[in-house]
Amino acid sequence: MTATATLKPARRDAPEQPLLEVAGVSVQFGRQQVLRDIALEIPAGQTLVVLGESGCGKTVLLKTLIGLVRPTAGEVRFEGRPLGGLSDRELAQLRTRYGFVFQNAALFDSLTIADNIAFPLREHTRIGAAEIAAIVDELLAEVGLPRSAGRKKPVELSGGMRKRAGLARALALDPPVLLYDEPTTGLDPIMSDVINELILKVRARDGVTSVVVTHDMNTARKVGDRIIMLYPLHRLGADEPQVVFDGTATDLDRSRDPRVRQFVEGRAGARLTELRDEQAEQGWTQEESA
Repeated sequence: MTATATLKPARRDAPEQPLLEVAGVSVQFGRQQVLRDIALEIPAGQTLVVLGESGCGKTVLLKTLIGLVRPTAGEVRFEGRPLGGLSDRELAQLRTRYGFVFQNAALFDSLTIADNIAFPLREHTRIGAAEIAAIVDELLAEVGLPRSAGRKKPVELSGGMRKRAGLARALALDPPVLLYDEPTTGLDPIMSDVINELILKVRARDGVTSVVVTHDMNTARKVGDRIIMLYPLHRLGADEPQVVFDGTATDLDRSRDPRVRQFVEGRAGARLTELRDEQAEQGWTQEESA
């Protein structure tokens, strides 16, 4: 190495572009605003957990990431490309790069589990039947289901098995992004942890990026590299940010924000009175809410 080369300043590479960007996103349905000015950057390989009580916009945020809900303001970008600028055909093609694990698995009742898992392969690839069958068997094994489960209909499986079958289907196209909507809802603690372990296992797949919407604190602490918490807009002032927490699980446990502490510790506090007052403001009567 020459002296000149030694003295040359080290080159600094530009920071990597985030895989997903949420840039000032707001979503409103009629008069009801659900999301307000959400700004997030999600780098490739990160597992982001989205916490918050029911009705705060968690699932709506998840759906904006895949273009199922279009923002009222702001935009979502995938690898720098705004989703709002894509044609329907381009958006459909982009969605093949996402895997979506629905809250209730959302399997086709009329199809066997094997056919459910094979569905995206048949729809979006030209792979032959024998190769598809082999991939289905591999995916069943990956999520801890026996090959015999592939011959059954969803109604014949337990809730935990259906959740795992839904995850296997989401993995069929080997997507770089996995979106989970309440993946442990309705499961017992042991089966919930099985799902958590699978989320961790999937994360190890070539740096898969995951966004996990949940209210389960065990899931949040176990799988999240980063955790954010949304707060219902009707309980915020006009200038208050909707993301009331953004950090690690350790940061979450150390947070002194009373809104965060109430959620993390599962304390109702004055919420019963608040819920009554909110319903009164919305014009509910005792008969209507019965």
